[in-house]
Amino acid sequence: MVCQPFKLVLLVYLLAPFWCPGSLSAAPLPAVSCLYLQLETPLGPAQEELLANCLSQSQTMAADLVLIRLDTPGGLGTSMRSMVTSILNAPVPVAIWVGPAGARAASAGVFLVAASDYAAMAPQTSIGAASPVGMSGKEMPETMARKIQNDIISLLRGVVTARNRNMAWYEKAVTESASITAHEAVQHRVVEFLAPTVEDFLDQLGSRGIEQGEDTLLFDHTQVRMTSFEPGLKYKLLAWLLNPSIAYLLFLGGIAGLFFELSNPGAIFPGVFGTLCLLLGMYALSILPTTPAGVLLILLGLILFVIELKVVSYGLLTLAGMASLTIGSLILFDFEYGLTALPLRIIIASIAGIGALFVAVLLLVAKAHTRPKAMGLAALVGQSGEVLIWEKNRGQIKVRGERWSARTSVPYPLVPGDKVLVTRADGLVLDIDPASPPTQTV
Repeated sequence: MVCQPFKLVLLVYLLAPFWCPGSLSAAPLPAVSCLYLQLETPLGPAQEELLANCLSQSQTMAADLVLIRLDTPGGLGTSMRSMVTSILNAPVPVAIWVGPAGARAASAGVFLVAASDYAAMAPQTSIGAASPVGMSGKEMPETMARKIQNDIISLLRGVVTARNRNMAWYEKAVTESASITAHEAVQHRVVEFLAPTVEDFLDQLGSRGIEQGEDTLLFDHTQVRMTSFEPGLKYKLLAWLLNPSIAYLLFLGGIAGLFFELSNPGAIFPGVFGTLCLLLGMYALSILPTTPAGVLLILLGLILFVIELKVVSYGLLTLAGMASLTIGSLILFDFEYGLTALPLRIIIASIAGIGALFVAVLLLVAKAHTRPKAMGLAALVGQSGEVLIWEKNRGQIKVRGERWSARTSVPYPLVPGDKVLVTRADGLVLDIDPASPPTQTV
């Protein structure tokens, strides 16, 4: 009978958790793996590859979410389309936060926000102005503009509808270059969240939940294990090389180096350096949206400068070359989606520098052509020679690979190997002086 109370107490102890579920502490939420990427530059081939590598790594590390901090003025249309495709086919959900305060998702950046699974903006940020522009930042002809607008609107329609966002505003961003603030974007369902920080965005997103198949993952920012995606050396080099200003300067620098080598054969370094710059510049220009007319006009400028070396045109070819370089530089790039032409100050400074170099080389060449040339025996005066045989004030020397009879006005104790200078040519005998104090003999 003594065992009965003991059994009863044991049974109550075992069943107590089921009778008082509130007495148990809540189970901790599972950790969420998040890969964090920053895009703070114009969108181009380098950023396209960066995003693709980031999404690939997210699959490798089995991340639950990719979070992109976006601040861009726009970019290239081809790169934007590729990045939208990458986001739509990403192996994990992609969230975009436009921030911090002062950031923007302009032009091509609008399409990335539209393609993202979840979007947020920090206060004092903006989004919009997605109308494509033509060459040199000018508006395109009406027919061409309508075709491109219809194309990109059809791209947006499928993406925005799938994300349950406001298609009417996104269409206005393309057709009317509409721009709105972060508060307005949330009100008009352009983005889902208004978040001053990444942590606040993660809290709001976690309370709403991330869909994972048939399940919904709930969390707050304390459960998020954030991993920053660091771009490698290849990306940094590619981003630097594909900067339109850098590509333009490399291209012109290569042309200047080759021109200097052609005008002064044997200098070697300008030719090697110019060839390297030209190859890098041409590689970058082959990727960036360049116009064939711009490239050909710049090359025509080089050809005109080279012809100036051979033909006396009294500066007309030089002026034509400068004009060709200037016009080619102005129409070299055909940007769209928020990127405009090269800054005018870069074009002016580059053309002025190269023009000054070309003019200086041409003046030196012209001066060399007008200088009287010494011929025959007179050309030997001032040449250095080497003593072969010597006795008192007469002997034989070698000048420019030839053996000559030589003499001095007074006896010098010269020995074979001493250096001498030719002061006068008298028939087949050269008058010389020691180039340095003669070797003393004992």
